[in-house]
Amino acid sequence: AYLAVQALYSTWLKRVPVLDVFAIASGFVLRVVAGAEAIGVPVSDWLYLCTLLLALFLALEKRRAELVLLDAGADEHRDALGIYTVALVDQLATIVCACTVLAYALYTVAPETIEKFGGDRLKYTVPFVLFGIFRYLLLVHRHGQGGQPERILLRDRALQLDILGWLLVVIWALYARS
Repeated sequence: AYLAVQALYSTWLKRVPVLDVFAIASGFVLRVVAGAEAIGVPVSDWLYLCTLLLALFLALEKRRAELVLLDAGADEHRDALGIYTVALVDQLATIVCACTVLAYALYTVAPETIEKFGGDRLKYTVPFVLFGIFRYLLLVHRHGQGGQPERILLRDRALQLDILGWLLVVIWALYARS
């Protein structure tokens, strides 16, 4: 399925607005599913939703960065870019961003999560997720860094500290005695 999506993206889907970002996001979801299958664990609905939404968000922000970088020549670079506008991509990203945070927040307080991890302490990770997304948006919108999300992660100290804080709170949430 992953190879099929990649082939379709390379030959056709990258030229179709909206389907292009869904194709990119589906690649991330399929990798998560494959990883879960490889280690023999089921993919939770929450992991599926959060992966899909976060991947859509990153793909849209990457499209935004391309539009800004290429400006009037965007449609010459890729057909789909000629249809998108920065305002449209911002609106789509806003919707997906809100859904991403909401899905994650609901996951942290879902009854099955509380039962599995012995409490609702994961909810204290939500501010770290919000800060991470806000920081990423700041870097994309004010500093034009959305073209390479992995580079932002490797270079931005504030995001790295945020992820470290998130990890520490997750460890505390999972292993603290009630």
